[in-house]
Amino acid sequence: MVTTCALIAAFNEEAHVASVIAGAAAYASPVVVVDDGSTDDTATRARAAGAVVLRHEQNRGKGCAIRTGLEYVLRQDCSHVLLLDADLQHDPAEIPRLIARAAQGRGDFVIGEREFRKDTMPAARFHANVIGSAILSRFIGADVADSQSGFRLIRADLLRRLQLTGTGYEIETEMLIKLARAGAVVERVYVRRLQYAGARSKMRPFWDTFRTCMLAVRYRYLSP
Repeated sequence: MVTTCALIAAFNEEAHVASVIAGAAAYASPVVVVDDGSTDDTATRARAAGAVVLRHEQNRGKGCAIRTGLEYVLRQDCSHVLLLDADLQHDPAEIPRLIARAAQGRGDFVIGEREFRKDTMPAARFHANVIGSAILSRFIGADVADSQSGFRLIRADLLRRLQLTGTGYEIETEMLIKLARAGAVVERVYVRRLQYAGARSKMRPFWDTFRTCMLAVRYRYLSP
């Protein structure tokens, strides 16, 4: 049986965080939000929506937020940890698809993969995701088309064994490489494509992708 805790890293997401929490709460308990030094009402709205809120007084990066959240979540009684972003680019209504794949025993690490199309997303983000995922698939040893997706469901017992060091967006690659290296089965579930109209990503496509690929070498060959 799959029992799920949810972890959401958030930075200045007052507009969407409550909706993400409400959607996740239908499938996971507790829902934990790490407010990574937001200067808006993210923490207040997250608490009002029913989440457990952990807060960094200063912005430390997504990787630090994920690691802070995992310290709390992995003490809970759950079989899997659900990770999703706070900006509503992942549709919480699709969470059951990831849970169903895990419940079938198909995958220790289930990734919600987004569809990448040049005509529906900024060119820089498209190329960074496609090129970065192609490179990282070689290190992972599995064909993964969306290595940077933050929408994922992972067995808690496997996460407890990891030594994570990432401070920024590379945390997603670090988890993927280290779990695959440890023998975790990676499964992919296609989820609805993102709506990019008016959306501004906090990720710097080329710099963050380059940095992640360089760090992937360390995660694959040098890290414990």
